[in-house]
Amino acid sequence: MSEETKQEQQEAKEENSEVVEEVFAEEPQAEEAAQEQESDELSQLEEKLNESENRYLRLRADFDNFRRRVNVENESKEKYRSQGLITELLPALDNFERALNIEADNEQTKQLLQGMEMVHRSLVEALKKEGVEPIEAVGQEFDPHLHQAVMQVEDENFDSNVVVEEFQKGYKLKDRVIRPSMVKVSQ
Repeated sequence: MSEETKQEQQEAKEENSEVVEEVFAEEPQAEEAAQEQESDELSQLEEKLNESENRYLRLRADFDNFRRRVNVENESKEKYRSQGLITELLPALDNFERALNIEADNEQTKQLLQGMEMVHRSLVEALKKEGVEPIEAVGQEFDPHLHQAVMQVEDENFDSNVVVEEFQKGYKLKDRVIRPSMVKVSQ
């Protein structure tokens, strides 16, 4: 082999070495760029996943709250379903009680009152089955949630702020006042 050929081969080897070194030098940079890009994509996907999970959890909590609210409303409707009818029946019950307070002067009136008492009793029992109960008033301390004061009087037989007389009965349906008692209160 000639020297020129050797020199050309040497130069070709050096050139190849430089190209190989450049390729190998670029390869770590390319790997680092690819890893960085994958890392960015991964973090973006993790953010989207977290957002989706949070949105799902919020929607589920909203739905659970909605379901609970509907259940409470339905229970309340069922519990107080007869309130409208009872409110309409209370004046009739008051009239029965007023009629029963009259004095019977003959046998026919007494029999009529007896029949009215039976009807009154069955009406009161039916209302009790629905959860209606009268509000106790006379002798009780005045409670603005249960009583409606229409008069005040000074009475030494009662302490201050105590119901002295009841003008109209009040009623509760389960735990709800449907009509407060109209009362006279001591000062």
